[in-house]
Amino acid sequence: MKKVFPSIAKCFKNTGAKWWKMVAIFITNLITNLIRYLNDITSDVDSTSVSGYQLRRLAGPVHILGGGGPDVDEAIQWMINQVRGGANSENKVNVVIIRASGNDDYNRLIYAMKGVKYVETLIIPNRQDANRIDVFDKVRNADVIFFAGGDQCQYIRNWKNTKLEVAVKSVYDKGGGIGGTSAGAMIQSEYVYDSCACIDSIETREVLEDPYRNITFTYNFLQWQHLRRTVIDTHFDTRKRMGRVMAFIARQIQDGVAKSALGIAISEETSIAIDKYGRAKVMGRGAAYFVLGDHLPEICRPGEPLTYYDYKIWRVPRGESFDLVNLPNRGYYYRSVERGRFSSDPY
Repeated sequence: MKKVFPSIAKCFKNTGAKWWKMVAIFITNLITNLIRYLNDITSDVDSTSVSGYQLRRLAGPVHILGGGGPDVDEAIQWMINQVRGGANSENKVNVVIIRASGNDDYNRLIYAMKGVKYVETLIIPNRQDANRIDVFDKVRNADVIFFAGGDQCQYIRNWKNTKLEVAVKSVYDKGGGIGGTSAGAMIQSEYVYDSCACIDSIETREVLEDPYRNITFTYNFLQWQHLRRTVIDTHFDTRKRMGRVMAFIARQIQDGVAKSALGIAISEETSIAIDKYGRAKVMGRGAAYFVLGDHLPEICRPGEPLTYYDYKIWRVPRGESFDLVNLPNRGYYYRSVERGRFSSDPY
């Protein structure tokens, strides 16, 4: 007993209050050391949960923005690797696909990728489903979110200001990945062309003739750090949408939303991968265009053709990068629109 519990043995030599005081000190020290031991154990665990919510910090946040058409598998794998800590990391992640209609075709593609533990597609066609607690739980426990293509008006009407939006933001806040393609990429910008004022999306000729007719925007949706003051457009090369993104930019400035706006225009079969520092790399088949408007339009009024001089345009081919935090001070060219017509080929 003296060998195992010297402090207690010593205590038996004392009597009265002094003895009880020493016992109390011994018990206090024992509890303190036990707590320290348990803390050391739990600090070695990579993740834990409270009420089913994953708490471990991921290695992002990062984004991928797809231009529509066939997906760029390389970009999706990049996002997964970034979130789990690198291509050689032993960590695996949970991926959730979100869409308003369609099927679960993404499941097989993504589950076959390296570093994936679990994949699920959630079809969320209305606000009632977007506020379901089981949907909230599944999305919040994901590490990577990917929005499939579809109708951005339907996405915004059904998902904005719901529990689903809160859950998606929580994935970003813990360092996860948020991606999307086509409409699923367009909703990632701060200024979203929502296509809610017309049945078919407005195209370049119409929007340059009147930048207000049937053109509406949604604000205060997801709002990611490195996509502030941006408007994203997709299917860019196939549908010749340079004039469209130019008009979207002019509207933000004319309407007093911003003093400048950056259009991010992505070709089909092409993705932009944005790391946690705001560096955007182009992957896939085509190029991406970054279009800056930094002054008031000369003419941007309802019922009149657009006139805007000197947009700055950076064309970034696949394999090259663009800094969204500190815009490059070179490598751009100027193009203007006068009375709804390009000054010269903008591509």
